Amino acid sequence: MVQDAISLAPHPPPLMKTHLLRYFVALAEERHFGRAAQRLCITQPPLSMALKTLEQDLGASLMDRDAKNVRLTPAGEAFLVEARKVLAQLQHAADVVRGVAEGMQGRLDVGITGSMVYRQVPDFCRAFRAERPLVEVCLHEMSTREQLQAIASGQIDCGFLNIATPPDGLQTLSIGEEPFVCCLPATHALAQQPDIDLRELARDTFVMFAREVAPANYDNVIACLQQAGIHPHTRHAARQWLTVMALVSAEQGVALVPSCMQRVGMNGVVFVPLRGPQQAMTPAVMAWRADQPAALLQAFIERVRVMAEGSRRVSAQG
Repeated sequence: MVQDAISLAPHPPPLMKTHLLRYFVALAEERHFGRAAQRLCITQPPLSMALKTLEQDLGASLMDRDAKNVRLTPAGEAFLVEARKVLAQLQHAADVVRGVAEGMQGRLDVGITGSMVYRQVPDFCRAFRAERPLVEVCLHEMSTREQLQAIASGQIDCGFLNIATPPDGLQTLSIGEEPFVCCLPATHALAQQPDIDLRELARDTFVMFAREVAPANYDNVIACLQQAGIHPHTRHAARQWLTVMALVSAEQGVALVPSCMQRVGMNGVVFVPLRGPQQAMTPAVMAWRADQPAALLQAFIERVRVMAEGSRRVSAQG
């Protein structure tokens, strides 16, 4: 009984070759073997053989033809609709592959630290999407350390982070250093000063950025404070610049933050530039794996390079 059931089961149709579908669609649209063959740049015999092969594979007559006319059967009309869908999907697949290979479409996963939102990174992404509207740029907020791990493992394509020297296996593009400024509670005695010598804050408690999150930022701030002869009393170690500023607003201490954080517009804090030799800078780079990047990432790197260089020229002229 099992053997009989197997023998009676319908056989699946064979996998059709793409050229058979193209031949059929051309013939169905031209309704003439000679014109269809000319359109396909072939002779009539292969066209006739292709139609015969399709009808045998499908087990149905697709066309009624005589010496002068070609007419689709009901089965042929139905098959024409499906054949056009298949060819359109194949063309779409080819266009997608070509677009990805040429860097014109696809997806980029990009890491950012919290402060990068207030720098040029949104502008980089906006300009790149305007040039390549079929590209999806997805931003992932991560600490510098998390980004380094994610880039190395391939979890993200590139990242915007704060490091002075890249680890082995990564390439970087500088997008410019930015100075730290004093972030003070609005009620602080020095809040209305045009600038501050850090030594004036020697007795204050400092809200610090956690070193394990961004070692370069932490080390630069500590070096700046030590240069001013300050060995800071710290009460908190925050993981986000917004948290640092919120704690300052709550009068939990003072802090040094990247100047871009002034764009946040947080109530209860003021930002005062540093005076004198005690200057600290926060490095900002774009980083990616050193092995040959894909075309899409290469295009993004070049867009960032052009915009970063333009911003540096403007700053130098200003």
